[in-house]
Amino acid sequence: MTDRMTPEQRHRCMSHIRSKATKPELAVRRWLWSHGYRYRLNVKSVPGKPDIVMRPYRTAIFVNGCFWHGHGVRMRECGNALMRECIENSACCKIPQSNRDFWISKIRRNQERDQQNYRLLQENGWQVIVVWECQLKPAAIERTMREVELRLNNNLLSLSNTNPTPTPPTKTNPCRWQPSQTPENNLKKCPTQKRPHPTKKTTPLKETTSHLEHYRCCSFLRCSSQC
Repeated sequence: MTDRMTPEQRHRCMSHIRSKATKPELAVRRWLWSHGYRYRLNVKSVPGKPDIVMRPYRTAIFVNGCFWHGHGVRMRECGNALMRECIENSACCKIPQSNRDFWISKIRRNQERDQQNYRLLQENGWQVIVVWECQLKPAAIERTMREVELRLNNNLLSLSNTNPTPTPPTKTNPCRWQPSQTPENNLKKCPTQKRPHPTKKTTPLKETTSHLEHYRCCSFLRCSSQC
């Protein structure tokens, strides 16, 4: 089957295809945002520069087009045969007949690069979720996104199990010994404990009042004898 468009028309159509903010990607982002999930877009520091990055879940989401990434297309070993004879189309991805060798090599490179990015992310502790364009049709988008949500929750649980929250240290006695009943033994066992201040001996209140009365009586007699 030959191309119905002229080379100029085909070039104009292909130049308007975007690699970011595509319709499938916008559908996934709207669903996640409406359900309370927050994310980053096309983070360059993450291997492969995923479409959606969710750092709290340690998860990278790729929203792939079925044609550009060869969803379900089987690439067999050609050997001595031609490359166009070693391809099996799928229901959602059909390789064009015109310039077929170019499209087969391009899709094969995309698949190899995808697998390399997925492997590199998993080696760095990231979880990878791939959402295909055919899974985001109006009849299937809710089921697909519920599966994505389930995987996100499982990833969060696995992270909490591997990295539990540290408990604050409890205050313990630096001496680590049981105090005895006699304070002298305690001071010998724990030199860091401060020695208590000596208590002053106070005389009872009754004795103090009797001394005052005696002093007053003696002073009165002394004054009366002089007078």
